[in-house]
Formats: sequence, C-alpha cells, structure tokens
Amino acid sequence: MQGKKVIIDQLNALLAYELAAMDQYFIHSQMYQDWGLNKLYVRISHEFDDEKGHATKLIERMLFLEGTPNMVDRDGLMIGTDVPSMLESDLRVEYAVAQALKDTISLCETEQDYVTRDMLLVLLDDTEMDHAYWLEQQIGLIKRLGLSNYLQSQM
Repeated sequence: MQGKKVIIDQLNALLAYELAAMDQYFIHSQMYQDWGLNKLYVRISHEFDDEKGHATKLIERMLFLEGTPNMVDRDGLMIGTDVPSMLESDLRVEYAVAQALKDTISLCETEQDYVTRDMLLVLLDDTEMDHAYWLEQQIGLIKRLGLSNYLQSQM
C-alpha cells in the first residue's frame, strides 16, 4: 500500500529517536552490569528490548507503506558517565520521543492515516507510562535516599 511521503518521513524521524534510545539503553545497561549494579542492568536491558520492539513496529509500518526505513540516523543519543547522568539522559530521550510521537500522531490525524496513529498511540503509552515514569521514579529516589543508598539498592 502506497503511503504518504510526509507520514513515511515522520516515521523515519521517529525511528531515529528509537534507534538512539535503543543504542543508549544498550550502552548504559552494559555499564551498569560492569559496575555490578545488577538491578539497573536488568531493567535497562529490558528497556533496550522495548526500544527494539518500537523500532521494529516503525520499520514494519514503513515497509507496509512502501517506504524505506533509515537505519543510519540517530537523534538524541546522549551517553552518561555516572548513574544520575545516565538516568537523566535516558529520561531526556524518552521526553523527546514522547513529543515526536505526539507530533506524528497529530500529523496522522491530519492525513487521515488512522492505522498508523493507533500504532503510535500504543508506543506513546509505553513511552510515557512505562519508560519515562520509571526513570522519573529513579531520579526521585536518588534525591530522597541519596546516591549512595540508591546505588546500594541496585546491587
């Protein structure tokens, strides 16, 4: 089915965010594992898998619309150097993804591509209610417990 170029272009922009988030979660998970922060490793490794699933859905939709997925570009990749900066970088990427999803959902409604819109609503729910919310909780715990206590709880 031939899709509209404007939709395919926007899906590629979303893909650039999802690939960046995927790469960032992968690197951060490996850093957590190396540091012995096994609970963070497990959770962030799970986030990596979720982002891969999001990227897969975007790629499948673009292919269905006869578009070409751009697997080269990354948007928003920010690797942290310690736990607080890593969590904050991950949260910034999730906020950027959420905004890009909202913009694309709006475009889909304007272009009357309701199937793509509905797929993106699922991704938005996952981004806001799972990924961003969990990261906000972790940053809040660091503020309330102190970094040392937080890190100890993640071993």
